Amino acid sequence: MDLSPHYHLIFATLAVFLSTLIFFLTRNAKSKRVNLPPGPPGWPVVGNLFQVAGSGKPFFQYVRELLPTYGPIFTLRMGSRTMIILSNADLVHQALIENGQVFATRPAENPTRTIFSCDKFTVNASLYGPVWRSLRRNMVQNALSAGKLRTFRHVRATAMDKFVERLKAEAAANDGAVWVLKNARFAFFCILLAMCFGVEMDEETIEKMDNMMKTVLITLDPRIDDYLPLLRPFFSKQRKKAREVREQQIATLVPFIEQRRAAVKNPGSDPTAAEFSYLDTLFDLTVEGREYPPTNPEIVTLCSEFLNGGTDTTGTAIEWAIARFIENPNIQTKLYNEIKATVGDKKVDEKDVEKMPYLNAVVKELLRKHPPTYFSLTHSVTEPVKLGGYDIPPGTNVEFFLPAIAEDPKLWTNPKQFDPDRFLTGGEDADITGVTGIKMMPFGVGRRICPGLGMATVHVNLMIARMVQEFEWSSYPKDTKVDFSEKLEFTVVMKKSLRAMIKPRV
Repeated sequence: MDLSPHYHLIFATLAVFLSTLIFFLTRNAKSKRVNLPPGPPGWPVVGNLFQVAGSGKPFFQYVRELLPTYGPIFTLRMGSRTMIILSNADLVHQALIENGQVFATRPAENPTRTIFSCDKFTVNASLYGPVWRSLRRNMVQNALSAGKLRTFRHVRATAMDKFVERLKAEAAANDGAVWVLKNARFAFFCILLAMCFGVEMDEETIEKMDNMMKTVLITLDPRIDDYLPLLRPFFSKQRKKAREVREQQIATLVPFIEQRRAAVKNPGSDPTAAEFSYLDTLFDLTVEGREYPPTNPEIVTLCSEFLNGGTDTTGTAIEWAIARFIENPNIQTKLYNEIKATVGDKKVDEKDVEKMPYLNAVVKELLRKHPPTYFSLTHSVTEPVKLGGYDIPPGTNVEFFLPAIAEDPKLWTNPKQFDPDRFLTGGEDADITGVTGIKMMPFGVGRRICPGLGMATVHVNLMIARMVQEFEWSSYPKDTKVDFSEKLEFTVVMKKSLRAMIKPRV
């Protein structure tokens, strides 16, 4: 949602001129007025768009500063989009749990996202209806169920071993210093590639795939013409570039799709092929209301969703975890002692982490204090509805501001403090699915809750356990304080990427 501040003045002038003209032409059309939540006054048609862009602040910070003035539900008009921001647990529960079916759809996509999502043919982007049900049911039951996740235990174990060796090699070449996020996200990407495609790839190919995925994410960054369609003629070069990136994405992924298709049709023809992959479930997938299975471009879109959804989110969590361990070595020591008491000298695996209450408390506190994003994926409503006494019309963007809930002093004791013990001795708890009540929602809640929740928690628990078992983590340079400033870069990452010192424990 962050907008670049250097758009030409001519765009703003043109937008204001046209918006004023449209305002005067349409000001008598009052019959469709609705009682929206309050919000900062804006200009005709462009609304608050230029106020946000001209503030010089990230969008999340702009929203945070409006909370004391406008309260737990307010409206921002961003050009052609109307955003309703929710920041109160009770209102979120009313919307996504009590009235979940009405709030379960998505708003219209911008043109660039429409290209990359194959017109909303993904689990996360699809409208509430038969396509969404088919795609989500397939992903959850046939790829992310507890049983299917267990089939990839060896993939995770191998990736963790390679991850540890990678850290050791980097530390040996850099006087003990390692980059945390870069290494963690690469390990997770390798796991997801294996789960998705079921074919072997060398490191050069993995890097190529990773760079392709990053390029797609950068291309999907919002532009001002996403909010003001009347400016689209000025962005023809960007649209052309987006189409070129999409063609590159398809060209990069389709050979692996066809390689796997051949392996599935001819069992035993590829001795390196895995027994099962997410891709296998897509070749002949029955989608409600359609007579044909997904096309190759649609399969590319679904595979990209699978890879992007679980790489940066989990990698980011690891970076914040290590930062917290450096800030408070007692947490790290307590966690190491629990690992040692649980597994002794053997290598910790994912079965062991289920027996570690302190580790699980650390991860829950991590997800509370450092959710992957500031906002859950945007919702919209299937029909006009009231919330908090206000109208929520179809087509509006309903946004959920997560930090305001996870740091609400009415819900948490000392919410600004990172304290895993709150879940063990402090008498506090939270259901991250939101079913029994909402106090935090790092994966969203309700019908559109992230289908990868189970996989993400397995991955984060296992990697943290291995990292603490293998190494003692400390600041780099020595005796410096960790800077917990944050920024949005696909996910909420540390503004200054974390480099840490590691010391092998054995």
